[in-house]
Amino acid sequence: MSTAPLWLLVALQATVSAASMVVEIVAGRMLAPYVGMSLYTWTSVIAVVLAGFSAGHWWGGRLADRPGINPMVATAWALVAAAVTTALAGVALRASAEPVLSAFPQPVWGITGLTLAAFFLPSLFAGIPAPLLTQVSLSGPSRQGQALGAMFASGAIGAIVGTLLAGFVFISFLGSLWTLTTVTLVYTAGAALCFALGKGLRVVQGASLVALVALALASGLSKGPCKLESRYFCLQSVDVSADSSHPTRAMVIDHLVHGISAQDAPDIMFTNHAAMLDALTRLRAPTADPVTFHIGGGNYALPRAFAHRGFTQTTVAEIDPAVTDLAQRDFWFDPTHIRVLHMDARRALLTEDQRYDVVIGDAFTDTAVPQHLVTAEFFALIRDRLTPEGTYLMNVIDYADRMQAVGSLVTTLRDVFPVVEVWTEARRPAPGERVVMVIAAGVSETPTNSFSVPAPERTTFAALGSGFVDQLAAAGVYLTDDYAPIDRLVGPRD
Repeated sequence: MSTAPLWLLVALQATVSAASMVVEIVAGRMLAPYVGMSLYTWTSVIAVVLAGFSAGHWWGGRLADRPGINPMVATAWALVAAAVTTALAGVALRASAEPVLSAFPQPVWGITGLTLAAFFLPSLFAGIPAPLLTQVSLSGPSRQGQALGAMFASGAIGAIVGTLLAGFVFISFLGSLWTLTTVTLVYTAGAALCFALGKGLRVVQGASLVALVALALASGLSKGPCKLESRYFCLQSVDVSADSSHPTRAMVIDHLVHGISAQDAPDIMFTNHAAMLDALTRLRAPTADPVTFHIGGGNYALPRAFAHRGFTQTTVAEIDPAVTDLAQRDFWFDPTHIRVLHMDARRALLTEDQRYDVVIGDAFTDTAVPQHLVTAEFFALIRDRLTPEGTYLMNVIDYADRMQAVGSLVTTLRDVFPVVEVWTEARRPAPGERVVMVIAAGVSETPTNSFSVPAPERTTFAALGSGFVDQLAAAGVYLTDDYAPIDRLVGPRD
C-alpha cells in the first residue's frame, strides 16, 4: 500500500474537489450560448455532475478493493483522464450541440443531453480519487476516525472554495475556456504528484503529463461561441445590416437576441416588444417629458429613442456593466443624459425613494422574467414608486395555446393595480407559436385599443379583449416571493 502524509492527502482531495466544482459552475456558463441560462439549465448541470461524481466514487471504490493495485498511481491515471475530458469539454459541447438539439427539440431533454455530452466524463473521473485517497489515509499512522473525518471535510471545503473561485474569480477574469485550462493544469499537477508518491513517474507517465499541458493550452486558445464573456452573460454584437452604409446591429445575450438598433434610426424599434413599450410609454405617460425607469438595459434601444425624442429623465437599472459598455461601443448609446445604475432593479427601487411616471420591465433570463421580478411584493414596490397616474409596462413571452405565464401575471397584477391590459400584435398566432406581449398596469386605461408603429415595418398592435384577459387570469397562478414558478409557466413545451 502506498503511503503519504495525511495533510498531503487532505490537501490533494480538497484541490480535486475544488477543481471539479469549478467545472460545474463553468458548465452552466458554457451551455448558455446554446440553451440559455435558466432553472432547467442549472437543474441539468447539477444532476449530471452529481451523477458523474456518484459513478466515479463507485468506480474508485471498486478500484480500491482490487488486489495489488497501487492507489496513488490509480489516482494519478484518474486525474489524467479528468484532465483530458475537462480540456475537451468545450470541443465536445460544440460538436454535440447541433445533433443533440436536433434529436431532442424538447428543451429539457436537449439541455440534459448537451450536459451529459460535455460534462459527465469530467465529473466521473474527478470522482474516482476520493475513495482511493481515503483508503490511503486509513492505512497511515493517524487514527482511522480522524483520517476519515479529515478526508470528508477536505472534500466539502474544497467544493466551497472551488465554487467561490469559479463565480468570483476565474470566470470573471479568465473566461470559461481559460478556466477549464486552469483546471486541466491543476489536474495535471495532481497527477504528477500522485505518480511520484506512487513511485510510478516513468517515461510514459511523463510524456502523458507533457501532452496534457499542451492540450490544456490548446483548449484555452480555441474559440468558443462566446465573443464577450462578462460576469453574468455571454454577449455578442451581430451585424444585421441590409445596407452596409446604414449599420444595423443585434445584441445577443446568451442565445437570444435582446435588441436591434440602427445607427441612423434611433427612434425606430426593430422588435415587437420594443415597439410596444415605446408606443405605450408615449400613449400612457402623464407628461410630455415623463420620468421613466427601465428594468434591464439590453442594447439600450428604448433609452436611446427616448433621448432622441427629448425625454430628459431616464433611469436604467442594468445589472451587468458589460452590457452597458457594449451598448456604448456597438449600439450608438450615449449615456450622457441618462442615469445608469449597475445593480439589480428590485434593489434599485428599494434603495431609492424616487417616483416615476413609467416603469418599464424588460429583463429576462432565457425566455422567462427573473422570478423576483414577477411577484406581488415586487409589483407593490413598483406601485409605491409610481406617480399617481403612473404606468407599469412589462414585456412577457408565452405560448399562444397556453398563456399560463400571462394569466398568472395578470391575476397577480390585478391585486395591485385597478387596470391591467395585455397588448400584442393584431393577428391570429399560429398554433403553439411563442408570442411576445406587453402588459400595461396602472389606474386608467390606455386611450386607444390599437395603434400602428414601425417595428421596423409598420405593424398594428392591439389590446386583448377584456373577457379573454379575464379567462387568462382565472386560470393563472398568484405569484409571490414564496411561490413564483415562472420558468414552469412559460415552458418548456411538452
